[in-house]
Amino acid sequence: MTPWAYIPQLFSAGITIGAIYALVGLGFVTIARASQIINFAQGEFVMLGAMITFFLLKGGGLPYPLAALVAVILVVIIGFLLHITVLYPLRKASIPILLMATLGASIFISNTTALVFGTLPRTLPAFLGNQPLQIGGIFIVPQSLFVLGATFLLLISLYLLSHRTLLGKAMEASSTDPLGADLLGISRNLMVFLAFGVSAGMGAIAGIFITPIFYTSYHAGTLIGLKGFVAAVLGGWGKNSGAILGGFVLGVVESLSIAFIPSGYKDAVAFVILLLILYFRPKGILGSPFIDSRRW
Repeated sequence: MTPWAYIPQLFSAGITIGAIYALVGLGFVTIARASQIINFAQGEFVMLGAMITFFLLKGGGLPYPLAALVAVILVVIIGFLLHITVLYPLRKASIPILLMATLGASIFISNTTALVFGTLPRTLPAFLGNQPLQIGGIFIVPQSLFVLGATFLLLISLYLLSHRTLLGKAMEASSTDPLGADLLGISRNLMVFLAFGVSAGMGAIAGIFITPIFYTSYHAGTLIGLKGFVAAVLGGWGKNSGAILGGFVLGVVESLSIAFIPSGYKDAVAFVILLLILYFRPKGILGSPFIDSRRW
């Protein structure tokens, strides 16, 4: 068969992984809009969500839904602790120092995970079984349909939080008009604190969604975190819609590349795209300017 014959199947797989990149990219954007910090520990939230769920499920004997819920709550708490212990004390530091702090936190979390949970790859049971469904000439794993449906609901929930609740409007005001938020008495410190919790929760959910399809391990967060960052830059830094668009575009392009280049080079596609987008269109597909709201 020619490479073109695999395109529909690869496109389907790309949509699934693109949904995960979109969630990770949204995590980056959520924190960056509130504080102008690029949190390179975002990928570790993804890894922790999957690893904690695995050990609560296998070692703790908890039911799958409860194990996943507890894992998300624990990762949210870790996100809060990251803000309180590492980034809040450095809130007046320069951007390079904040970047190094998040990189240091990423290394600390991944190595601590290796010590606590071990270094072996882990996987989770599929939510909807492992028997592939055939739609036309495409075989789709039921977990992929679950990922897409659940991601869509999560994105709707995030939109409603941002635009239909007082808390969401306060977070949005802190990012779009910092001075106005200060005049209205909105605590930007609190908004950044909550942004870290929301970001950590989205990362944990993404990890739980994707691990039944792909294995996870203590170092898996680094790569998926970097790809989520590429998705956010590709779509248009600072915009939720940009992170969503960039995630799906990156997932599809990365998956389709397997038809034309050796699969071992697949992970390099994201970074080639990053270089091209920074060179030819630094503002990303949707052309979003960056909002300076770091003085929190």
